Amino acid sequence: MKQLTKAEEEVMQLLWELREGNVAAIIDKMPVPKPAYNTISTIIRILENKEFVSHRKEGKGYVYFPLVKKEEYSNQSLNKLMNNYFNGSFRNMVSFFVKKNDMNIEDLETILKEINKEDTSNS
Repeated sequence: MKQLTKAEEEVMQLLWELREGNVAAIIDKMPVPKPAYNTISTIIRILENKEFVSHRKEGKGYVYFPLVKKEEYSNQSLNKLMNNYFNGSFRNMVSFFVKKNDMNIEDLETILKEINKEDTSNS
């Protein structure tokens, strides 16, 4: 899977949130100052070329929708981060974030409970 630029990722985040939308709907969700219509339209075309987004004709325009699930992209990005900066070690990555974010034992226990809850619900 290809990596996205920051601008492409921002548009994808909005499309994942919207589930589908035209360029105007995407721009409406963006913070002020809003980018130009042509800028977002160009980013959408790039995302289509990268096979992250597709469209369907609706009236005189197009409605765009994600082809890649947010979770799928998040997993790939996290794995790339882990491999590039933490020698492929999940333990090293988690340890880094725990130290940098001043996590306490209660926070870690809460996270472990959430992970265990998800593991038992997926079984």
